[in-house]
Amino acid sequence: MSRLADAWRRTGAAALLDAELVALAWVAAFVFRFSLLRNNAPANVMHIVAVTLPMAVLAWGAALGWFGIYRSAWRHASLPDVWRLVRACAVAALALAALLLVIRVPNFPRSIVLIHPLLAGGALLAVRLAQRQLAERSHRGAPGEARPLLLLGSVDDAATALQSLRATRLWRAVAVYSPLEAEAGARLQDIPVLGPPRALGDVARELGTQHALVAGSAGSATRRLLLEKASGARLALLTLPRADDWLQQGAASAAPRNLELDDLLGRAAVQLDVRGLSELLAGQCVLVTGAGGSIGSELCRQIARFGVGRLVCLDMSEFAIYQLEQELRARHPDMPAVFLTANVRDATRLRVLFERQRPAVVFHAAAYKHVPLMEQDNAIEALRTNVLGTIHSARAAALSGARRFVLVSTDKAVNPTNVMGASKRLAERALQALAHEHPATRMVAVRFGNVLGSSGSVVPRFAQQIAAGGPVTVTHPDIVRYFMTIPEAAQLVLQAALMGESGQIYVLDMGEPVRIVELARLMIRLSGRDEDEIPVVFTGLRPGEKLYEELLADDETTLPTPHPKLRVARHSDVEGPRVDLDDLQRRIAIGGEEPEAAAVKQLLASLVPEYRPQLAPEGNA
Repeated sequence: MSRLADAWRRTGAAALLDAELVALAWVAAFVFRFSLLRNNAPANVMHIVAVTLPMAVLAWGAALGWFGIYRSAWRHASLPDVWRLVRACAVAALALAALLLVIRVPNFPRSIVLIHPLLAGGALLAVRLAQRQLAERSHRGAPGEARPLLLLGSVDDAATALQSLRATRLWRAVAVYSPLEAEAGARLQDIPVLGPPRALGDVARELGTQHALVAGSAGSATRRLLLEKASGARLALLTLPRADDWLQQGAASAAPRNLELDDLLGRAAVQLDVRGLSELLAGQCVLVTGAGGSIGSELCRQIARFGVGRLVCLDMSEFAIYQLEQELRARHPDMPAVFLTANVRDATRLRVLFERQRPAVVFHAAAYKHVPLMEQDNAIEALRTNVLGTIHSARAAALSGARRFVLVSTDKAVNPTNVMGASKRLAERALQALAHEHPATRMVAVRFGNVLGSSGSVVPRFAQQIAAGGPVTVTHPDIVRYFMTIPEAAQLVLQAALMGESGQIYVLDMGEPVRIVELARLMIRLSGRDEDEIPVVFTGLRPGEKLYEELLADDETTLPTPHPKLRVARHSDVEGPRVDLDDLQRRIAIGGEEPEAAAVKQLLASLVPEYRPQLAPEGNA
């Protein structure tokens, strides 16, 4: 009740101030008309003012109220608010002129109806702009408190960034550095716009700033160009918070944050079929294996948004599942969720759990994925987890009545040269056999490349090496990989669950491949260092590693789908003879408890015709 009373008091005070301004402007119009212009005033001028002044105040007050001027928060005013005030003033002036025409006040000077709107409208606008200016200064604090910040980007991009910077006291924009030479020399909101041919480093030193905010869309060519220019300027790079940060953290996330790698390599947001996913997931039991991993945990976060009836998170790591439980309980306290520790290699345990939970949709993300680690002593572990784990999970899902089963696969399954890739390719073939064996459950696989920041990936390793002072180790100067962000990968896995026929293998559009050495250099620059301080060292290809990965995501080997970022592999490229699942499990078991890596590779070569094991690392440098 007190808030409502305060609001009414503020509105009343604003209306009273406006009435006073309109009245003063009305008197000033007469003074201007008869004194400054040196015209003789009629004898009854005081009577004219006294009679018409209340009319002016009432007409203008009614127009301002009608146009909702008192509902605007003028400390955050924008151009539409100004135009609304202008329209209100125009209507008020016309209404007052019409009223005076009807009443016909004797000797009333007609020029007053032209002079008064200019004076009154200017006064009303000036008061509101002053209010906004005072609010901005109060919020921004003293100039010495805010650190100087250089904006990197075009004038249009920088204008958007300036709007957001008003919400923080920490930073003060001192200039804009545009990559467009034509924009250099202009001014944006009283801030100079600089650019080529002046070097970015020289500009930063002149302005005394060590921080720059990169404006513009994520992953754009402009961002990369500016990053190249910033690499020699020794600037700490910042960017504006993402939309997700605003949604999750509110105003606390308004301040610029450090620029991250996926801000540079990121692409346009994935367009999800929200209605289709809601129909698939809402109110249903959804189970995720490998839920504690990078992809599995992000799948759980994305699934939770669709109002599932119950989310079952399964992982063999107690710590990982505990961390996920703490996060999801905090974010979605009302969502029914079950957190289980189990190994996908334990077929009996899986059957019991699946029968008890009876999931409608299963996402199978549990896997061993580290290529060198799985290549020698742990080769049998990759086979048991990636192949047998998939068979056990898919069978348990089908026997418990699941409608859909999605296998998270990898680009390394294409023409594999390592145990990990070959085991995932064999898992795909086993899934296709299971899809034929259990037609009531739609079973599909989704292939994608490296995921930025996922556990075991190159990005966290580079970050650790940079933090330790280097060097950053890259296996080969020409090695390239496909990258996408964790949320993008998880969203496309969800989208694939909606589409296609059972037994199909989906391929994600991974964009352009990235040279790993350039990725290392990007991360060094993002840390504010250069290669003189943190060198890049080449160590040679590791066992089972290829210079480039194939996704089979071109028109010759894939077919389009309704979603622009998903394609389906042609049957001739992915099927081959159907796998005999019983014989497959028997042959894996024949090797004994601890078979040699050579025996595992020989078995994989007999089961995966396209597998070409590497006997030694190639291309050492």
